[in-house]
Amino acid sequence: MGWLTWTLTHSGAWLGFVALAEFLPVLFLSPLAGVLADRRDRVGIIRVTQLYGCLSATLLALLVWLDLITIHILFSLVLLLGINNGIAQPARLALIPTLVDRAALPSALAINSIVFNLARFIGPAIAGVLIARVGIGAAFAANAVGYIAFQISLANLRDLPPLPMRAAQNAVRASLEAFSYVSRHKGMAPMMLLFAVTSIGTRGFIELFPGFADSVFHHGPQGLAMLTSTVGLGAIFGGTWMLIRSQIRGLTTVVLANTLLMSLAIVAFAATDEFLLALPCVFVAGAAMVITGIGAQTLIQASVDHTISGRVMALYGMIFRAGPALGAVAMGTASAHFGLRPPLAIGAVLSIGFLALTLARRKTIAAALESPLPAVEVGGAVAVERGA
Repeated sequence: MGWLTWTLTHSGAWLGFVALAEFLPVLFLSPLAGVLADRRDRVGIIRVTQLYGCLSATLLALLVWLDLITIHILFSLVLLLGINNGIAQPARLALIPTLVDRAALPSALAINSIVFNLARFIGPAIAGVLIARVGIGAAFAANAVGYIAFQISLANLRDLPPLPMRAAQNAVRASLEAFSYVSRHKGMAPMMLLFAVTSIGTRGFIELFPGFADSVFHHGPQGLAMLTSTVGLGAIFGGTWMLIRSQIRGLTTVVLANTLLMSLAIVAFAATDEFLLALPCVFVAGAAMVITGIGAQTLIQASVDHTISGRVMALYGMIFRAGPALGAVAMGTASAHFGLRPPLAIGAVLSIGFLALTLARRKTIAAALESPLPAVEVGGAVAVERGA
């Protein structure tokens, strides 16, 4: 979608707007989708939303092949896909602790990341060849076929434990309960806030790859495929390292250190116009990005009470998806006046500055997220809250 956007417009601003169309719905839907994930069959939610994703990819392929696609049609379809993903994400995130116990959670999330980023490594490599030799429509068609494997995997998820159902609440009140829970938590609140700042300031750089590949490095779709695949390769490395580490103790320090490493790598990426120098920067950024993502998600999943996990993970997912999109829009729009590189560097520098403030509370955050503490009352139910 990024390359199609670039070929239709050659605009960094449009790259940001299309990224925003995919991720913005998460801002509005995640709270309600989190309530849905706490009350309904999570596998069923995922199955329906992934079927829509398959249909969406098929429609994009047909529109490209029939030469009917425009930037406004693309924007509309991406917006609908964003709504679909906004409904699906809390269910997907909250499903993982249902499948494994707390001790195995870091390994499970690391494996999940490795599989995801292996696809990110292989997929763009295939897409780059398809776009160059056949066309963009072929890449969308291949994406549509890929959904079949996911439906087969979902069909094999049986005999899952039932959700810890609670008395029905007003959906808005249930969402606010999750926000209150997180804001009072001495570990989750600063970790979520840091994740929000760095998501906006740094993680949106991937959405700008089409512009960097074409106007900065002059390598076209093959360059885009190499950049995206290199991020994926670095992510696989980071996920494998987390799989080997496989411990919750000390994870807060790991997350903070790799947040710094990721920001510095992005500053270096923005500072160069040499493609061969940019690739190792992207590799390091991809590895550090995944380590911080797995680490933050593990700490939150291990700390949250299971009766509210869908709603809390909806907040996490909202930051995870909407943050990079907001950053991409801001940087893409600024690129019209300053080029692609300065806005990206400024975002990374601001992330480093906020990280410095968070480091002052490292011990408090670690104590709250890494060690279980007594049960407390949450919204009329007894919940195990760590660090509150």
